[in-house]
Amino acid sequence: MPLPAPQVTQVIGVDIGGAALKLGRFDRTGQRHAHLELPTPQPATPGAVTTALLAGLERLDPRHQASGIGIGVPGPVDRDGRVARLAMNLPGWRDVPLADWLEAQQERPVTMANDADCAAMGELWLGAGRGVQDLLLLTLGTGVGGCVIMGGKLLTGRLGIAAEPGLILLDPAGPPCKSGNHGSLEQHCSIGALKRLSGLDPVELAARADRQDATALAHWRTYGRRLGMGIASLAYLFTPERVLLGGGVAGALPHFRTALEQELHQRLLPVFREDMVILPCMLGNGAGRAGAAHLALGG
Repeated sequence: MPLPAPQVTQVIGVDIGGAALKLGRFDRTGQRHAHLELPTPQPATPGAVTTALLAGLERLDPRHQASGIGIGVPGPVDRDGRVARLAMNLPGWRDVPLADWLEAQQERPVTMANDADCAAMGELWLGAGRGVQDLLLLTLGTGVGGCVIMGGKLLTGRLGIAAEPGLILLDPAGPPCKSGNHGSLEQHCSIGALKRLSGLDPVELAARADRQDATALAHWRTYGRRLGMGIASLAYLFTPERVLLGGGVAGALPHFRTALEQELHQRLLPVFREDMVILPCMLGNGAGRAGAAHLALGG
C-alpha cells in the first residue's frame, strides 16, 4: 500500500499598499489557492490597517490552513522582520511592531520585509526574474519603492534597509519629498506625480493614450524621460541585467517605453547597459504577496 502524499505546506502572503491590501494563500510550489483584495482603510493608521488585515486573514483562511504569514510593508523593516520602521506614505507608521500584533491574534508566525523586496522575491520565485542574478526592481505606485539584487541576493546593507531607489535625487528644485529630499525619483514617477503632471490618474491617462490623444501621449513621454533619468543613475551603480517595473503605473509601459529607452541610451555608456532589459513584472500587482509568501516559507 503506497504511503500517503505529504501534506503541502501553505502560507499567506500580504502586500500592504496605500490603496489596497492584497492577500494570497500559496503552497510551497507557488500555486495560489485563494486570494483577496481589500481597500486600505483611510486614514491608513497602523491600528486601522491591523484591524482590516485581521478581518481579511479570517476571510482568506477561515480554517487556518496556512502555517505562517509573510507581509510586505511600504517602507524599511528591521533586520529581524518584526518592526515596520517607517512607511512614508502611511500616517503614523514609525516603529510599528506589526508582526508581534498579528502573531498575538493569529497564533502563527509572522515575518515582514519591505514591499519592493517582496515583489522582487516573488518575481525571482515565479516571474520575470527567474534565472537572473543581478536585478533592479522599481514599484511605481502610491510611492516609488524598489530593491536591488546582486549575485542572487537582496542588497539590504548593515541595517537591513539599504536600497531605496525611489528616494534618489532627480531634481533638487523639484517637489518636496516626505524623506526630506526635494525632487526625488518618487516625486517625479509616482501616481501622485503623474497626476500633478497630467491632472489624470494612470488608468485614464493610459486610456486616452490608447486613443492616440496627443496630450496624453506627450505626458507619457515626459514620464518615461523622468523615469529613464533615475534608472540611468541606478544602472551606473548596479549594472543590472534586468530592470523590472511593477506597481499601478507599470501597466502603461507601452506608452512610455520608447521615451524611457531613449533616455537610457542617451545617459548610459554602452558598457553599462550591455544586455540590460526593461521588463514589466510578470506577476503584476500580485508580485508583492507572492514574495511575501515566499518569505514566510523561509525564502
